[in-house]
Amino acid sequence: MASIIFHIDVNSAYLSWTAVEQLKNGSTVDLREIPAIIGGDQKSRHGVVLAKSPAAKRYGIRTGEPVANAFRKCPNLVTAPPDHRMYREKSRLLMDYLRTFTKEIEQVSVDECYMDFTPISHRWNSPIDGALEIKDGIKDRFGFTVNIGISTNKLLAKMASDFEKPDRIHTLFPEEIQEKMWPLPIGELYMAGRSSTEVLKKLEINTIGDLARSDPKLIMLHLKSHGKMLWEFANGIGTDYIQAEPEQAKGIGNSTTLSEDVETYEEVCPVFRGLADSVSGRLKKAGQKAGMVSMEIKYHDFRSVSHQTQLERASDDPDILCETACGLFREIWNGEPVRLLGIRTSKLSDADEPEQLSIFDIEMPEEPDEKHRKLKKALDELNTRYGSGAVVKASLMKRPEKSVNGRNRDGRREK
Repeated sequence: MASIIFHIDVNSAYLSWTAVEQLKNGSTVDLREIPAIIGGDQKSRHGVVLAKSPAAKRYGIRTGEPVANAFRKCPNLVTAPPDHRMYREKSRLLMDYLRTFTKEIEQVSVDECYMDFTPISHRWNSPIDGALEIKDGIKDRFGFTVNIGISTNKLLAKMASDFEKPDRIHTLFPEEIQEKMWPLPIGELYMAGRSSTEVLKKLEINTIGDLARSDPKLIMLHLKSHGKMLWEFANGIGTDYIQAEPEQAKGIGNSTTLSEDVETYEEVCPVFRGLADSVSGRLKKAGQKAGMVSMEIKYHDFRSVSHQTQLERASDDPDILCETACGLFREIWNGEPVRLLGIRTSKLSDADEPEQLSIFDIEMPEEPDEKHRKLKKALDELNTRYGSGAVVKASLMKRPEKSVNGRNRDGRREK
């Protein structure tokens, strides 16, 4: 039996939660029904738009734009300041309610989560019936609405929940991908940031379907591993694994909340430089090297996204950590203002753990400097400790011979 995964997303969470709280405290105006935004200050008109009502959207007001611009578009706009403590409490109450249905809940942000509906699906005639009970229960109990996307994996469930809003249920099963998802603009594909979208459009890939039908080797040539992931997403390939409890990840990382939102790649790089230096120092102090680097972005409206990659070789080098984080950022950044940046390392190993080095790593200059003298000493100590030949230059290792058809003697294709 295929898994049934729900993606549950609060509609305009900050604005909805603020509206509910105001109505509870005696207000006669529902912010969701008038041109209204969350963000900035009504008098000074500073800050950016964190959330908007449907009526404000009709004036062309966009999330992330300066509040002053929003007022120029709609002079009668009503604004309310964000209250993140209240938002966290609303989020907690929502998740507690969802866990009365099943404990298989993976919260991914303050206003969205995945639910593994599979173990409880027998209680209803269909997944849609179950989603209706959950959706209407949230509305009746808390006064705000959600969208629920339904599919067999997390990717498709999330894509489905982003269809028409608010207060809707949508399915996006594998057999519905071509009809419902492929016609969408490529920029609407999950994890397709602005930089990736620009590259794809230059390849005349304008819709998700264009990407799905393209040659994955061509996409990887231009976007590397991120391109492979996007191609898989376009074809509906994703995981159904629900991480109900956060893993206690073994890793070292650091993040920083910026004094002002940054909007350019050039502003981001120095931030990653500082974070990389900090993480590198902590790795070295712990005597560890990292095999995996993760990068986190938190946008101006507090939405978070992360991206990670496996290093070719474990490292504690700040230059490698910084370059990797910057590359990951470029792959998924959607161009919106950024409030927080983070670097986290995982798959840690002891810094003195033996590893096979290539000739490019250990070839000595005519007059070895201190770095190379230490490296040679370390190699000698490893061979003394573990026996002669424990660590050798890759160039001295015998390569498998090729056959005429391009395969090695053991039948594996030469890479």
